[in-house]
Amino acid sequence: MVVQHNMQAANANRMLNVTTSAQSKSTEKLSSGYRINRAADDAAGLTISEKMRKQIKGLDRASTNAEDGVSAVQTAEGALTEVHSMLQRMNELATQSANGTNSNTDRQAIQDEIDQLTTEIDRVSETTKFNETYLLKGDGADKAHNVNAHDAGIDGVTLTDKGDTVDVTLKELKAGDKISIAGKNYTIGAEATDGQALVDGQADAGKTITVNGTTYTYKNDKWTDADGNDATVGNGNTTAGTIKIGEGDVVSNGTKTLTVMKGVADGIDDNDSTVITAKKAYQLETAEILKASNIGTDTAAAADKNTGALADATNKFTLTKGKVNYNDALSFNLHVGADADMTNKITVNIDSMNSAGLGIKGIKADTEQDATYAIDAIADAISTVSSQRSALGAVQNRLEHTINNLDNVVENTTSAESRIRDTDMAEEMVNYSKNNILAQAGQSMLAQANQSNQGVLSLLQ
Repeated sequence: MVVQHNMQAANANRMLNVTTSAQSKSTEKLSSGYRINRAADDAAGLTISEKMRKQIKGLDRASTNAEDGVSAVQTAEGALTEVHSMLQRMNELATQSANGTNSNTDRQAIQDEIDQLTTEIDRVSETTKFNETYLLKGDGADKAHNVNAHDAGIDGVTLTDKGDTVDVTLKELKAGDKISIAGKNYTIGAEATDGQALVDGQADAGKTITVNGTTYTYKNDKWTDADGNDATVGNGNTTAGTIKIGEGDVVSNGTKTLTVMKGVADGIDDNDSTVITAKKAYQLETAEILKASNIGTDTAAAADKNTGALADATNKFTLTKGKVNYNDALSFNLHVGADADMTNKITVNIDSMNSAGLGIKGIKADTEQDATYAIDAIADAISTVSSQRSALGAVQNRLEHTINNLDNVVENTTSAESRIRDTDMAEEMVNYSKNNILAQAGQSMLAQANQSNQGVLSLLQ
């Protein structure tokens, strides 16, 4: 029997310390709700859990980012709703002004309202903002942008857009054709070349041509009259046996009759201003196309032909588009992911929606013709706003799907992280109860072990 080493008590004490440590850990897990409170609890589990937490918090923030994006897009789209309404009213006013029953006073009142609406469109563009970001006035300094070309409502005009230029093809006009230009009706008069072509087309043995009421027959490579005399006819320069058509001549081949107009030099018949040459018509058409294409421009559109000498006029020319200055589109990115991957960026583009950007800057409807051309320009503006609203609506729908997806991923990732990090309270209570009983038993056994050496005292009495 020894007293220096009480091995029973030492063993009981060691086991009690182990039980107390386990009981302490169970208490910590039960009170914190976490299975992993420090790296020592589960080193690998902690690493996995922290990576998941990083993803969860990033995705939570990304979902909020997307929601902020929806709010910004809704703000811009809501403002454009009113811009649409104003453009529709302007279209109504321009259509009204284009009617011939209006007086000058009526059209001035219409123009006053159009001016107010244009100013309001500019104000909406300048002031609509979200979180101090202006949404509808573009971004950066003013730059020159192209303004769309218009056909001025002229029949048979083809516009082929080439970017900065437009290839314009006018309907080819011939003598006798009818055409309306700027609300005026014209007849294409015959020129000397048209009459001469009719004569030359009959220059075949036995064929006849009637000029100024006299019929001539082609024989032996020359024209002769009914008496067999060599013809010297026409207001052009003629020689014996020839017919040279000039101004005022009336030519008929039996199926087609042409009256050569007087005043070909300026392209307008001296006797009837509604009769013009084809070249003059091309010039007039070009002027109206330029006028219609210059609505809203700072730098005027220009044509490479049909603005100079009448003799050079043609039914095909190239139009250089007019320019107007306004800001480039506003562009911003919404970060909708937890990682730095650029595919997590959703780009939102919003064009400048002021009157310049819509192509209606300084638009006029105070004359019938200006109002008529304004209708096309306003139609383009309505189309531009429609396109922008459609794009914003598409982005909003995309963002709503993005939000739903992000929230779903957050939920599932949180569930996975919970299985790694959280305490199973029922299981841990079993461990805690076990350790609690073991601690009580250990304390009892330690007390018993300490009493085991009391027998030594009996030997010392």
